[in-house]
Amino acid sequence: MTLATLSDVLQPALRNGHAVAGLVTLGWEDMRAYVAAAEAEGVPVILQAGPSCRKHTPLPVLGAMFRHLAETTSVPVVAHLDHGYTEEECRAAIAAGFTSVMFDGSRLPLEENIAQTAAIARMAHEAGVSCEGEIGFVGYAGGEGSAGTDPEEAACFARETSVDAMAISVGNTHLQRGGEGGLDEARIREIEALCEVPLVIHGGSGVPAAQRRALARHSRIAKFNIGTELRMVFGRELREALARDAESFDRVVILSQLHEPLVAATRRVLRDFKGA
Repeated sequence: MTLATLSDVLQPALRNGHAVAGLVTLGWEDMRAYVAAAEAEGVPVILQAGPSCRKHTPLPVLGAMFRHLAETTSVPVVAHLDHGYTEEECRAAIAAGFTSVMFDGSRLPLEENIAQTAAIARMAHEAGVSCEGEIGFVGYAGGEGSAGTDPEEAACFARETSVDAMAISVGNTHLQRGGEGGLDEARIREIEALCEVPLVIHGGSGVPAAQRRALARHSRIAKFNIGTELRMVFGRELREALARDAESFDRVVILSQLHEPLVAATRRVLRDFKGA
């Protein structure tokens, strides 16, 4: 088994000058492709179950799927709860076999975010599980706007919560469809000058590839979350598969045609985060 915690993969990333991709999953087809791509590239991978994934599939099923994939590959696989909003949800993920939980208290006042995140980090650590927190709010394309991370508040958050990874808001936005944004590198440098914890970028699909590569090698950003750009590949390939045969109805036949294109696209993403 190559099941790993978040710390198991992020601490070596910091030491060796690379980052790890947190890949947002929605179902078996993308999970399987992501692990195949990681094995082909020889890199660890973080499989993430976010709120939309959890609406579709119960946590115990997702935990079993993630753990099965970890058992059948040679690279480290992290089973990660993304954007857990309550202690109960994080506790349920740990019970379901997840090795990492992210508590998102970024909409809360600072003191409340620290208190709740610290409690969940303690619970996770007692179970041998990693914990990610978020300070500053990362907004959504076409939705809520971001509230950038204050470096001094980030230092306080990291120190008082003992999280294993800290998500920050530095110009990143969830659900962007291309690398049109770009991150505020000056703010990143201010944060990493005050914090030793591995940093996380949510909304990594909106970060230009060249900047992703540079920051993976030369900053404390050790995890980039990637979802939208790979979901776009899945959707495009699905439409093309259906267009090739309008009479096709067997989902296994249809979805099997998406595997290799999705593996290829994922491998391109993973290469951005490899070391020099």
